[in-house]
Amino acid sequence: MKPLPDTVRADYRHEVTDQDTADRWRNDLPVLATPVLLWLGEITAMRALEGYLEDDEMTVGLSHDSSHLAPTPAGREVQLTAVLRERTGSKLVFDVYGRDDREEILSGTHTRAVVRRSRFLARLAGKDHASPT
Repeated sequence: MKPLPDTVRADYRHEVTDQDTADRWRNDLPVLATPVLLWLGEITAMRALEGYLEDDEMTVGLSHDSSHLAPTPAGREVQLTAVLRERTGSKLVFDVYGRDDREEILSGTHTRAVVRRSRFLARLAGKDHASPT
């Protein structure tokens, strides 16, 4: 990974569509689904690292410790922010926040790891040929 500046952050805007709502996740509510909100936090953290990864590097999500604080209906825009708080070796911990046009909807942390893409794909290919136990 290339050297990181003192502050690494990204902002990401997303319009909530019917495809993003909880009723697509076996819940009958027409609001932004929590799994989608967490994914948007991941996308935002990945964007913060754009330009700092070497050619054979990528990041993978390791964990979330976040709260989905308020509902957002389809048709509204959400704004997410990811700020790198800590780096320990290959692990990167981001503070993640989200708002819709009225209130805060996400607060927490998201951890990613820098991995070699070639090693990751080789490990994945090994699973394609292995029989499940």
